[in-house]
This record gives sequence, structure tokens and C-alpha cells, in this order.
Amino acid sequence: MQQARKAMEYAYVPYSKFRVGAALLTTDGKVYTGCNIECASFGGTNCAERTALFKAISEGHRSFEAIAVVSDNDEYTFPCGICRQVIVEFGKDIKIIVGTSDGKIETFTIEELLPHYFSGIDLKK
Repeated sequence: MQQARKAMEYAYVPYSKFRVGAALLTTDGKVYTGCNIECASFGGTNCAERTALFKAISEGHRSFEAIAVVSDNDEYTFPCGICRQVIVEFGKDIKIIVGTSDGKIETFTIEELLPHYFSGIDLKK
């Protein structure tokens, strides 16, 4: 969670002012961080979770233990729908650790957050 908070400092959010940071743990112990990056054309915006995932994937990692997600919000910040879909692509047991600005932490699996996910298996049916 500490590394996710640090990543949040780099968020580029001139429109929403909603900073999010993420820290992704690979199964071999490496951590990749990400922040959200906004664009005036909102469809070009990328979430912190996907930023961290794409960094790790682009460096050859395909197996992940957990991802921590935090924002400035007093409530838990969960991955959005598209981030959940990208996370589950790499395993239904990945832990999602969410935190609040005052330090509360909860842990879920991606399957708990996206129980009826679409996957590569569906493409083979």
C-alpha cells in the first residue's frame, strides 16, 4: 500500500483531480507501480491499475499475486470494470488490496469483485 501511495503522487489528473496509485506484486516478488493518467479526450485516460499491469506485462511478467489500490478518498477505491477485466485475464486468484486515505485496508480476490468474468475460455466455446 505504501508503494501505491507513492505512485499516486505522480498521477496526471488535471480534469478530475482524483489521484489513484497502484502497486502490482508479481509472483516472483517484483513490484510495478502505476498512477492514473488523464487525457482531454477522456477515452484516452488510463487507470493506475492498468498502468502498473501494462508496465509489468511489457517487461515479460504474466503471473501476479496482488495489486494494491489507493486514492485520496476517505472511502475504498476499487478497480473500475475495465481494470477488473484486465486483472482477471491474468488469474482469478489475484488479491485486490484497497485502502482509504486514513489507512484502512481490505483485501478481496478479483473473482470476488468480478464473479461472472469473460475470459479466453469463453472464446474457445
